[in-house]
Amino acid sequence: MEKTVEIENKAVGASRFIIVLTTVTAAIMELLDTTIVNVALNQMAGSLGATIEDIAWVITSYAIANVIIIPMTGFLGEYFGRKNYYLVSMVVFGITSYLCGNSGSLWELVFWRFIQGIGGGALLSTSQAILFDAFPGKERGTASGLFGMGIVLGPTLGPTLGGYIVDNYTWGDIFFINVPICIIATILTILYIPKKAGEGTKKDQIKIDYPGILLLMIGIGALQYVLEKGESKDWFQSKEIMIVSLVAVLGIVGFIGRELNTDHPVVNLRVFGNRNFAFSSIFVMVSGFGLFTSVFVYPVLVQRINGFTPYETGLSLLFPTLTILPLFPILGRRMSAGASPIPFVIAGILIFAFFGFYSGTATTDMSRWDFYPMQLMRGLGTVLLQLPLINASVAGLKPNEFGAGISLTNMIRQLGGAFGIALANNYVAIQYAQHRSDMVSNYVPSNPLFMERLNGLKMTFLSKSGDAIHATTQAYRQLELLLDRQAYYLAYLDTFRIISLFFICVLPLVVLLRTKKKSAAEAAEAAKAAAESH
Repeated sequence: MEKTVEIENKAVGASRFIIVLTTVTAAIMELLDTTIVNVALNQMAGSLGATIEDIAWVITSYAIANVIIIPMTGFLGEYFGRKNYYLVSMVVFGITSYLCGNSGSLWELVFWRFIQGIGGGALLSTSQAILFDAFPGKERGTASGLFGMGIVLGPTLGPTLGGYIVDNYTWGDIFFINVPICIIATILTILYIPKKAGEGTKKDQIKIDYPGILLLMIGIGALQYVLEKGESKDWFQSKEIMIVSLVAVLGIVGFIGRELNTDHPVVNLRVFGNRNFAFSSIFVMVSGFGLFTSVFVYPVLVQRINGFTPYETGLSLLFPTLTILPLFPILGRRMSAGASPIPFVIAGILIFAFFGFYSGTATTDMSRWDFYPMQLMRGLGTVLLQLPLINASVAGLKPNEFGAGISLTNMIRQLGGAFGIALANNYVAIQYAQHRSDMVSNYVPSNPLFMERLNGLKMTFLSKSGDAIHATTQAYRQLELLLDRQAYYLAYLDTFRIISLFFICVLPLVVLLRTKKKSAAEAAEAAKAAAESH
């Protein structure tokens, strides 16, 4: 009898391990694809005969699809059945990954990336819910920590793996690596992931808010487009951006009006009536701003200024991330035990603010390991903000409102990141022009330091070519490149400092957050609801 129980327990343990492996791997794979293409854009552009500006649609299309599908995943999982929805999303992601890698034109690739983003957004959202159901209530903190590790590890692995593939293989391989993973995960899903009781059997009882879904797609999709493409098109100097912005406003206003006046909204916006949720959303947006902006600016800085290769850049992000990963299960257990999220949020804000100012002291000769302390601070701030902010967001909500609250929280974080990247692009351009203007005033014959540097370069080029005119031209060209490099370097440092200022500005709002201490059972229920709507 004892032996039978032991075998059964081992089976449960083995099944749980497979579920953890499947869901966390799927989440890492989806998030990895948000960053892995960044280092392959040049190779893609050359292969497909596209400009760098046009090839950026490979990133934009995926982001737009993600931000549209995220708030609808709870509803779609309930309508089709969570396991069915997860399985179809996995298959869609795998097939479109193969089609992306085989694309022969830019717009073919952009189309498949959009469909891949729809499958991927659902894949990420549903993975956490399935993972949580594999653990009993008192152990869901561990599940939350495991999933949090995947959330941070995925985007960090992207540049490292992408850099290695680009250096040694072709750009199509960054998509093909998803295919065998999806096949294995699909088989494991069919065999080991159970269905919830009654899932997918209530279609007749669910009313679909078609106008709400359409307005959400139009409004949020157009907004994401403006944030992604605004800087490259000179913002509101562009007629296209003005028109799309108007569409975004009309779509979002129409969506809000629809959701507040229907009995069956696809997204329950009434949760914003809860003061705690409304103020928590501000912190969520700023955390998304800091996380995405810092990860966006840092690779550009170290590759353009410090001369890192894409692979070296990825490694410089990977090792600090691996250092802080063990903190996720610890923090997850604390949240599940009912600990107040506010002290962690305050600590995360302060650390992120320090990270921004600290990164603003970077120099042009720093090596990969010199950046390690800075990136460690970024990782620590991320750990202390992400999971506690989800808990803070739902602290004042009713259990039946958790799903809507968490869906909106995830969408707001994504939009915060898009806003941050758009702001960073614009701010770098402005600061670059300002720093260049300030420094170019020193490039005059009356400046002895300038003439000393110019003459030194002329002599160097003259010794190589023996042509005085050519040597003079080369010297001025070299000084121009140095001027540009220094102006961009200072602009990137300014952008890191702006990140700090955003966190400092929102810090006083912490006093407006209110959380009551939850029992372990209430905390576990909140965490489960959070997972199911992620």
